[in-house]
Amino acid sequence: MKFLLAIVLGFLILLQCCSSISSSSSLLTTIEVPSSTCLKVYEESGAPGVFQSTECSRWNLSTEDSIKKQMENCQQQSFKLQGRRKYQEDRTFCALDLKIPFHGRAGTEEVTAGIVAVFDGHNGAEASEMSAKLLLDYFSLHVHFLRGWMYSLTSENSIGNFLHKGEPDSISDVLNRVEKYREHGWDLGRFKWTLPEIFDGSFHKEILKESLLRAIHDIDATFSKEAFRTNLTSGSTAAAVLIVDNQILVSNVGDSKAILCSEKFQSPQEIRDTLLKHRQKGRAGDLFSLKRYHKHKMAASLGGVKHFAVKELTRDHHPDRDDERSRIESAGGFVEEWGVPRVNGELAVSRSIGDVSFKRYGVISVPEVTDWQHLTANDTYLVAASDGIFERMTTQDVCDLLWDVHTHSIETTEFSSSCMRSLSECIVNTAFENGSMDNMAAVVIPLKSTDNVGSTLHEDM
Repeated sequence: MKFLLAIVLGFLILLQCCSSISSSSSLLTTIEVPSSTCLKVYEESGAPGVFQSTECSRWNLSTEDSIKKQMENCQQQSFKLQGRRKYQEDRTFCALDLKIPFHGRAGTEEVTAGIVAVFDGHNGAEASEMSAKLLLDYFSLHVHFLRGWMYSLTSENSIGNFLHKGEPDSISDVLNRVEKYREHGWDLGRFKWTLPEIFDGSFHKEILKESLLRAIHDIDATFSKEAFRTNLTSGSTAAAVLIVDNQILVSNVGDSKAILCSEKFQSPQEIRDTLLKHRQKGRAGDLFSLKRYHKHKMAASLGGVKHFAVKELTRDHHPDRDDERSRIESAGGFVEEWGVPRVNGELAVSRSIGDVSFKRYGVISVPEVTDWQHLTANDTYLVAASDGIFERMTTQDVCDLLWDVHTHSIETTEFSSSCMRSLSECIVNTAFENGSMDNMAAVVIPLKSTDNVGSTLHEDM
């Protein structure tokens, strides 16, 4: 208890120091340290423990209505379709205007963050449904606790040296003095900032990254507990993108995808190579219609053309991927072809939320995470989509379709109505018209024209 009280005292000292240089103190009340009892619950049980604990009464799970309110600014960006399946198991999540206060050199600064996610359920919608409903609550809670906890670890001398002499202690030195936290399962190895980094910008992105990873971990833990209790067999992918300070970070579990469609000049030779590739694949009756074929052929003769080139941000977790197969086989599972490669001849992904009966065979919920990537002036659309989209479309097909809409060059009537209403609906309906047999879901974020997407304003670059 004395140790926890010392942490609280350290945090209050930090607030007092920072308030002297803050231009606006009105937001300081939103950066608060949890009670010592609630902090201990968080250390031991994470987000699920906090929400269930009577010691943390201020933390309540959002109602479905409040989640919908948070997502109102994303209604036109997401769309899903049951398609030719008996049930709809795909879910989407999108919140683009999350305001999160952090301390900076000028005092408390409000960071605008966006989260985009697609959850593709299988063997039932329970896992994907829970994932979409808990993501924002769990993410927000982790931000609150990690932010307060890291600030509280700094000492009065460290803050004084930083603010007045520019000679801070290393945060790793501070962490070495609190080794006791490791006994409670804290992964402190990822936290290696110096105090200048805490106050000049990189700190908040690492807190947001860590909060997303912990949210996905806790969603899996919560669902798995419920699955064991009620004999649920479902699982879900999770492709989630954080958008902050004109940068993105992508976290992926399973085979949903995240891509960027970026404006690029295509040379005559590149166009000819593309035409040849599509001819060899016999795609003349698909997205690459005869009209488009002639349009590209003309563009090649005229010296090239602009288009959207795809940047793939995720790698699918299929069981036949060498690293995934190795983990599965080391755990006692096997990979067998049954239409597609499957774990033990059944599960078509090697990482997922849920799928509790496959956990013993090496199926994990740990995301594969990219580093923070700066968005460029050419990056025009961010797309997250379930694998039903890609049954009949390539990732480049998706960007080609968005280019047609973006440049108003789409002329075929079967695409026009939905594509003029919503880009996500355009992609989903196109995949359906092309013959996809799966559930389909997509979220499309226009990066150049959206003012509140984690500050992704290319005009300021």
